[in-house]
Amino acid sequence: MENTVSQAALKPVIMAVPDIIASWTGRRRVLALSRLARAAARQSARQSGVILGRMAKDNDGVPLPANGWFWSVSHKPSFVAGVAGTTPLGIDIESVRPRSRNLFHKIADRKEWQLGGEDEWQLFYRFWTAKEAVLKAVGIGMRGLSDCRIVAVKNPHHLTLSYRGEIWQVRQSMAHGHLAALAQNDRPVRWRWPVMGQTHA
Repeated sequence: MENTVSQAALKPVIMAVPDIIASWTGRRRVLALSRLARAAARQSARQSGVILGRMAKDNDGVPLPANGWFWSVSHKPSFVAGVAGTTPLGIDIESVRPRSRNLFHKIADRKEWQLGGEDEWQLFYRFWTAKEAVLKAVGIGMRGLSDCRIVAVKNPHHLTLSYRGEIWQVRQSMAHGHLAALAQNDRPVRWRWPVMGQTHA
């Protein structure tokens, strides 16, 4: 009989950053955002009936499994994201806004850009968040960016990537001017955004 937990949907949690934290600066704000993102990951685990326990990282800053569950977090000034699951995974969230065009060639090459036909900045953030999510899932971080490639743009909410020959499925969701990406391979995904008018994948 298959484990019902392993078959259940992953439930990444997105939380809005309280105004008081958003007003802070420096290390105080970074630590508060980190704590809030971990709270989102704990909430994601609780939705699957699991208590994560101590959430530690290794010497390279890679999250270590907690109670046998993998977890990943991401935080930005306005929103944080967290997720927990039974297999390696990675999550990222970014505010969608124009930046330096010099970043385009760093995120993907010409062949990868030709895979998508949507607004250039939307596609830029889809690629960026997807690659960062995959690199978190493999525990390598952005130093592995050159080995992480977009293989297919399946639809507005789903990309396929490869990292050193391993294929990763990435689900994405957009709300409140932010794009979130989750890299994992074996379970459906149900996004949980703050209720302020939203779209889901």
